Amino acid sequence: MNQTRNFLLFALLAVAYLLFMAWENDHAPKPPVTAAATASQAIPASTDGSVPAAMAVASSAAASNAAAPIAAGDAAAAPPAQLITVDTDVLHLQIDTRGGSLVRADLLAYPQKAPTHKNPNPPATVLLDHSAEHYFVAQNGLVSSSDSASQDQPNHLALFQSEKTSYAMVPGQDELQVALTWRDAAGLAVTKTYTFKRGSYVVGLSQRIDNGGSQPWQGNAYRQLQRVAPPAPSSWFSHYTDPEQRSFIGAAWYTGEKFEKLGFKDFGEPKDALNSQIKGGWAAMLRLYFVTAWIPPADETDHYVTQTINPDSAHPRYLIRAVGPSLSVAPGQSQTSQARLYVGPNRQGTLDAIAPGLDLTIDYGMFKAIAVPMHWILSQFHAITKNWGVAIILLVLLIKGLTWKLTAMQYRSSARMRKLTPRLQALKERYGDDRQKMQQATMELYKKEKVNPMGGCLPVLITLPVFYGLFFVLEYSLELRHAPFLWIPDLSAPDPFYILPIIYAIVMLGTQWLNPVAAGMDPTQAKMMKVMPLLFTVMFAFFPAGLCLYYAVNGLVGLGQQWWVTHHIDREGEAKPKAA
Repeated sequence: MNQTRNFLLFALLAVAYLLFMAWENDHAPKPPVTAAATASQAIPASTDGSVPAAMAVASSAAASNAAAPIAAGDAAAAPPAQLITVDTDVLHLQIDTRGGSLVRADLLAYPQKAPTHKNPNPPATVLLDHSAEHYFVAQNGLVSSSDSASQDQPNHLALFQSEKTSYAMVPGQDELQVALTWRDAAGLAVTKTYTFKRGSYVVGLSQRIDNGGSQPWQGNAYRQLQRVAPPAPSSWFSHYTDPEQRSFIGAAWYTGEKFEKLGFKDFGEPKDALNSQIKGGWAAMLRLYFVTAWIPPADETDHYVTQTINPDSAHPRYLIRAVGPSLSVAPGQSQTSQARLYVGPNRQGTLDAIAPGLDLTIDYGMFKAIAVPMHWILSQFHAITKNWGVAIILLVLLIKGLTWKLTAMQYRSSARMRKLTPRLQALKERYGDDRQKMQQATMELYKKEKVNPMGGCLPVLITLPVFYGLFFVLEYSLELRHAPFLWIPDLSAPDPFYILPIIYAIVMLGTQWLNPVAAGMDPTQAKMMKVMPLLFTVMFAFFPAGLCLYYAVNGLVGLGQQWWVTHHIDREGEAKPKAA
């Protein structure tokens, strides 16, 4: 099996995988409203279901998923809210006084596109967004379980007050706090305080309850993420070429022992829905390169649920929520609920320090065992070279060094098979259509000449997993996003000038020159092999440039090794008659 055939194998698998993902995305069913979901949520027709009901101390787990009697139209009828802007050294945020929710987050250090000469300062990546098309917000609040509780509660629909409309972290300031307050007629006061630290994407949240009334207050604190699905790709082609469309987008959570995730198309499946008591966990929404996660205190047991808000609408909203344990505040007393929100980059090796298991949001799937060490090796090479492109080249050389003997075995097998082509052709002419005799004679020839026709297949078992492992590393690793190399502005995006795909096509032509016609190859198959350089050029034109760089350099080194092995085999053949 020659090198061209090997690459054909995993190229077809790669294309089939990507086409299946595109088809699945285009034909994903709309999440239905299931009977189980309707029963557990108990949402009246006029309720949007985004506010949980409080849990009594002895309440059942299912009760936490019930909706409070707050109509969807209440928010529109309430006084207009105000947006508070907050600027740190790494974040630009907006807080809505309607509920004190975080409704926008711009990551200042991560532009939407790689800087170019024409556009040296592209806009920052927007992670949280309150616009209708890209709605994604981080909400929180308190709900009461007291019998005397009024409908006016400090949940994420209540109107809070703030002393200022703009906050900014000034040079030399390491911490910034933003406080919002709410008070009812009975004397209950809630102070919601966000804490931002320099250089950090972790936002601290405290909700202080001061009971100035005459009755005890009982209820729960909750935190939730609510968003709409991203706009669908215009075609399967855009799905294939855009890594953001190919990657997983949906909810994820950590149980303290296991990482789980739920795509938006599966939110309507009762068997997949989240409804569990979890201690030491977190709830998140994922997208390519970035993660937003509510992180309760590690020693707190919260009730986690997922649900669909307004599932029959044109733009249903998907929600993941964590409801904290019951709180009880006596008259004249106070109590504080704490949590953290991570809204930032999905950088490998840093997230576990924020919360256990958060590093698992960089999900390489079944190739994790290969992708994680490959990313580590790339990081070590980058630490030395300070360039990800050079690091990829060094990775090529390392892998080629480790597999040198295996690939040499492949090339020797191909060279010897090529030398046997005239004799195999003679056998074919001798035995004609007698396939059994042809096969016996062929195997005797292989045995006599000590040629293993399958000797070149073993390296494929290594190169195929490496191909996929590196594909996911280059596609999911934030460090390679917008990483430049020579003429390439972004190694995680396709080569803008198609130079690397063309180089690889030239490498394939050189490989075919060393193996003009594989032994016993069908004429139709031989013609297909001649077309492969063009097909690979088209396919690699849409692959990440880093992957093309890897295979272009890998192909060049392999072509040199194959030439050396083939030349050595040819010289051995010439030396034998002289020795005789």
